[in-house]
Amino acid sequence: MELELRINGVIKSLDVAPNELLLNVLRREGYYSVKHGCDHGHCGACTVLIDGLPRPSCVMLAMQAAGATVTTVEGLGSLRRLHPLQETFIDAGAVHCGFCTPGMLLSAYALLQRNPNPGEEEIREALAGNLCRCSGYNRIVQAVQRAAALLRGEDIEPLSIPDSGARTRPWDPGRAPLELPERQAPAEQGPVGRQRVHIMMGRPERRIDATKLVTGKAAFADDYDLPGLLHARLLTSPHPHALVREIDTTEARALPGVHAILTYKDIPRLPYTSAGRPWPEPGPHDQYCLDYIVRYVGDRVAVVAAETAEIAEQALKLIRVDYEPLPAVFDPRQALEPGAPRLHPESESYHIYDANRNIAAHIQFEQGNVERAFAGAELIVEGEYVLPQIQHTALEPHVALTYWDEDDRLVVRTSSEVPYHVRRIVATLTGLAPRRIRVVAPRVGGGFGAKHDLIVEDLCALLTLATDRPVRLEYSRADEFRSSRVGPGQIIRLKTGLRRDGTIVANQMLVLVNAGAYGGQAASLAVGIGQNSLPLYPSANLRYSAQAVYTNLPPAGAWRSNGAWAGLFALESHMDEIARRLGMDPLALRRKNCLKEGDVYPFLPPARIGHDAVGEPAGRLSTHTAEVRLKHCGLSHCLQIVEEQLNWREKRRQAEKTGGPGGRIQRGVGIALAMHLPDPRQPSLSGATLKLNEDGSFHLHIGLPENGSGSHTILAQIAADVLGVRPEDILVHASDTDSTPFDTSSDLSASLYACVHAVRQAAEQVRKQLLITAAGLLGVAAESLSLADYLISAPSGQSVSLSQVALQALYGEQPRVISATASWSAPCKAPTFAAQGVEVEVDTETGAARVLKVVSAIDGGHIVNPIIAEGQIEGGIAQGLSYGLCEEMVYDQQGNLLTTNLNDYRILSARDMPETSIVLLEGDGADPLDIRDIGEIAVAAVAPALANAVAEAIGVRLRQLPLTPERVLRSLYLARQQAAGRPG
Repeated sequence: MELELRINGVIKSLDVAPNELLLNVLRREGYYSVKHGCDHGHCGACTVLIDGLPRPSCVMLAMQAAGATVTTVEGLGSLRRLHPLQETFIDAGAVHCGFCTPGMLLSAYALLQRNPNPGEEEIREALAGNLCRCSGYNRIVQAVQRAAALLRGEDIEPLSIPDSGARTRPWDPGRAPLELPERQAPAEQGPVGRQRVHIMMGRPERRIDATKLVTGKAAFADDYDLPGLLHARLLTSPHPHALVREIDTTEARALPGVHAILTYKDIPRLPYTSAGRPWPEPGPHDQYCLDYIVRYVGDRVAVVAAETAEIAEQALKLIRVDYEPLPAVFDPRQALEPGAPRLHPESESYHIYDANRNIAAHIQFEQGNVERAFAGAELIVEGEYVLPQIQHTALEPHVALTYWDEDDRLVVRTSSEVPYHVRRIVATLTGLAPRRIRVVAPRVGGGFGAKHDLIVEDLCALLTLATDRPVRLEYSRADEFRSSRVGPGQIIRLKTGLRRDGTIVANQMLVLVNAGAYGGQAASLAVGIGQNSLPLYPSANLRYSAQAVYTNLPPAGAWRSNGAWAGLFALESHMDEIARRLGMDPLALRRKNCLKEGDVYPFLPPARIGHDAVGEPAGRLSTHTAEVRLKHCGLSHCLQIVEEQLNWREKRRQAEKTGGPGGRIQRGVGIALAMHLPDPRQPSLSGATLKLNEDGSFHLHIGLPENGSGSHTILAQIAADVLGVRPEDILVHASDTDSTPFDTSSDLSASLYACVHAVRQAAEQVRKQLLITAAGLLGVAAESLSLADYLISAPSGQSVSLSQVALQALYGEQPRVISATASWSAPCKAPTFAAQGVEVEVDTETGAARVLKVVSAIDGGHIVNPIIAEGQIEGGIAQGLSYGLCEEMVYDQQGNLLTTNLNDYRILSARDMPETSIVLLEGDGADPLDIRDIGEIAVAAVAPALANAVAEAIGVRLRQLPLTPERVLRSLYLARQQAAGRPG
C-alpha cells in the first residue's frame, strides 16, 4: 500500500504493508533515532511526534499516520545547529547510554510547545512515559528547565562546560608559531619535557559522543542496514522442565520465505558457558546451543530465519514439538532436598560442583575459630534476608547481526559488553577459527550485567553459516524477561557474635543463590555476594559459605558488582537490628567495627575459581588469600557527611513523626555503608593504541565498550591531558576485535582502571615522540620543551603546532608514524567506599513508602569528570530505589513468568525520583590515576538504607525485598497481632 507522510518537513511516498508498524517503517527509511524498546508503548524509546503530540510508534500502524506530520529527533536539530533542548541535555549531563534520549527529547519538546514555562512536577509528568535505566531523571528535568528558559529568551547561569565545537587552535599547517601564555596550576614532571599542568582532569567536560546521540545518529548495534537481511525468531519452551521427544519442522520449512530452521538435530551438542568471563571460564559448562532437554519456560527449542519477521513468526507456529514434561523445582531450598529433580544429569557437562545435588558452584571460606568465638560471645544476633529475582531491564534489547564480509569472514555485530569473549565462544560453537570471526560491539544501550553473557550471537552466527545470508536476531521485551538473564534470587542468613559494647567477635554469612537453569555466572556470583559485603566489618573469626543452586527458572547473570548489593542489603539491615538489640546508635556501631585505614582486607577469593589449575575441586575456595592492606579508607568520612546532610541526630531524636504519635504518616531515616573492590587476584587486561593525525588530532583505539558510563570521555580526557589538546580531538574507536586491543571487560571497574593506565602509558609514549620531533624542528633539547594548547614551546618562546609536527613526521626527511600501543594488567587494590542515607515517609493505612531524600557520599578515587560521576551516581540511586520499592519477577506454580512487560514489571520513572544530594571524595590524592568506575557502588547501599528508614518509621523490620505496600501492610498486621498475643 502507498502511504504519504510528512517526515521532518519532507513529504515522502512510501510502500508499506497494511499491518506494518510505524516504528519499522521509520527505521527502514533510516530514522534510527526511533528505537525498539518494549513492543507495548511502555518505555518511550520509540516516541515520535504525530502532528506535534508524542506517540509510541511501536504500537501504531504506519497507515494510522496517513497524512500526518511525523517528527523524529533528526528533525529537531542537526550536528551543526542543535536545538536548545539538545544543547541543554548535553550540558546538564542528561545523556548517558543515549538509547532513550531521542524519545525524551521529543516528549520534552512537545511539552515546551504547549507550555513554555512548565513547573518541575509538570515536566516530570510529561516525561513519565519515557523510561531511563541509566540516569536518575533529575538531570533530564534540569535540562528541560534550562531549555525552557533559553526559549523564553532568559539568561541562564552557564555550566562550566566548554563548547565542544570550538577548538582552542584551528588547524593551519602553515601558520606561524605563537607564544604560550603563562599559566598557573598544579604541575607534574613528565618523563620528557618541562613541567606540565593537568587542565583536562577534574573538569565537567561534555561527553564526546553526546552530540551524535541527541541528533539520532546511528550508534547502536541495530542501527545498521544490510542488503538481503534475513530475520530470525526463537521458539522457546512452554514447560519448565521437559524432554523433547520429537520435533517436526517439515511444514515450517515448506513455508515460502523460510530459509533455515535449526533444532538440536542440526548442530553439534557441545557444552559451553555463556558467561563472558576470562579463559578458562570459572563457571559450569552446562549449556547447549539447542538441546533435547529444556530446563525453564523460555528455554531455546528452535530458531528460524526467514525473509521477514512475520514469516519467521508464522513458521514458529508450524513447528510441531512433542514434549515429555519432567518434574520441576523452583525454590533453591527444595532443589537441595534428596529426591529433587536433577537438572543436569548429562555426562557431557563439566565444572559443575555437585550435579547430583543441583549445586552449580560452592564457595567456602573461613578464618579464625568461628564456633569458639560464638560460644564466648555475650550476644548472638541472627537473621534471614530474602531477595527476589529481578530483571536488568536495559532499554536496548539483546540484538545481533551476522554476515560474511568480503574476505569470507564472519562478522558479528552485537550489543555486548564482552566482544572478545563472544568471539572465543562463537568460535567454539561454530567450529570457525577465531581469525575468521570479527566481533563489532558498538555503543551499548544499557547493560548492568545482562550483556556479559552470550545470548543471541551464537544462534545468529549458526543461521548465517546455514544460509550464507546476513541474519538479524533481536529479542522482544517478553524475550528479555523470559529468555535472557536475571539478577539472581537469594536467601542470606547472617549470624553475628558480639560483646555488650558492640564489638563484633565473629561473623557468619550463609548464602543460597538461585542460579536458575544454567550456571555460567554461578561461581562469580557466589564469590561476589560476600567479597564486597562481609569485609566491611572485619573480624578475626569469619565464615562465608555460598551455594549457587540450579532451579527451573531463567539463568542468573551478573548484576551490579556480581551480587554485592544483595550481601549489603542483608548485612546493613542486620547491623541496624544488632544496634536495636544492643540499644546502641546504628552509626556508633558501624564506626566501632567498620574497616579503617591500615586494616588488612579480610576476605579475598583465589586467582581462579573452579579449575584444576589451583589444585582444588571446582568452585571451592582456598583458605590461602593475598593480603591487601588499606592505605586509605574513606568510610568514616562518608558516614559523617551523610549523617550531617540527612540531619540524622535531630530526626532520630524527634519524638513525634509527621502525623503525630500513632498517626497515619510516619517518617524515618536510614543509613547504610558499601564498598567495592574488583577481585585483585584476577587483574583485568586492557590495551590502548594512539596515533597522531595530520591536523594534530589523535585516534585512540581501545577494547573497553561504552555502555553509558562515560568511560570513553574519561579516557579521552586523560589522553588529552597528556597531549595538550581538547578531548574532542581524541577520536575514540572501541570494541572491534579486528582493530582494537584486547580488553578483558568482564568487570567494568577493573577494566576501566586498567584501561586508564594503558591510555596514559600510550599517551606518554606519543608525547615523547612529539617532543623529540619538535626538538629537531626547533633545534633545542626535547627535555626543555612543553606541550599545551596544541603547541610545543621552547623556553625562548619559539613554538610549533601539533599539526606542523605531524606533517614533519609524516613527510619530512625521515618520515615515521607517531603512534604507540600500551597495555596494563596490574589490579586495583584500592576499594571504593560509600555511605548512603534515605529519608522516607510511610502511609500506614496503604503501606506505601515515599522516598523524600537520598544522600550519597562516595570515596571513589580521582574524579576525572564530575558531571559524569554525579550522573552515574544518580542512575545508581534510581536503580537502588527501584529494586528496593517495586522490582520483582513473579511466577505462577508452573514456572510461567507473570511480569513480562514494563507495565507489570515496574521500574521508577521521572515522577518517582526524590531529591538527591551527592558528595564526591577523592581518596588521599596520592595516585592521580586512581580512577575507578563508581556506577557499581552507587546502587549498592540504597536498598538497605531504605529498609532501615522504613523500619525506623513503622517500628517493624522487613527482611524481604521489594518493600511493596502489601508487604509493609502485612508486616504491620503481623506486628499488631503479635503485640495483642494473637497468631498471625
